[in-house]
Amino acid sequence: MTIRVIKCTREDIPTLQEISYETFSDTFKEQNTSENMNAYLEKAFNLIQLEKELSNPSSEFFFVSSHNELAGYLKVNIDDAQSEDMGNEALEVERIYIKSNFQKHGLGKYLLNKAIELAKVHNKTKIWLGVWEKNENAIAFYKKMGFVEIGAHSFYMGDEEQIDIILTLTIQE
Repeated sequence: MTIRVIKCTREDIPTLQEISYETFSDTFKEQNTSENMNAYLEKAFNLIQLEKELSNPSSEFFFVSSHNELAGYLKVNIDDAQSEDMGNEALEVERIYIKSNFQKHGLGKYLLNKAIELAKVHNKTKIWLGVWEKNENAIAFYKKMGFVEIGAHSFYMGDEEQIDIILTLTIQE
């Protein structure tokens, strides 16, 4: 399997929006109302918002492809771009999504390893992320990768408050 990870640029924003809509919807549409899904998608993934996030020097987006086909993406944040203040020693994995037909092929692990590599480049000692408490497959995956639960925070899907479990991974030298 030929896997490539490519850093996103401004020219990639329409593609980033398309894969963001697709993967987020596929992951969460069954457990949420269409009104809340649409409200969240429009807020989080409109072109202006994505351009703002991509322009932040403390955030980076990466596409992952398999056999030259776009399969998913990763968004990481450091410093003041983190969605929670987890300190200067932390890198946040804010988004890691794989298209449904590419899941269970090791691409999530590949992207997590990219995040670990980026943490080391930025001299960070831990990685953290929030994952919806009802996303049992993702929680199991992160725990298998060595993440431990340290808390929780609120996440709003439209007007509905949901709970994300916060998981961290200590970076080994």
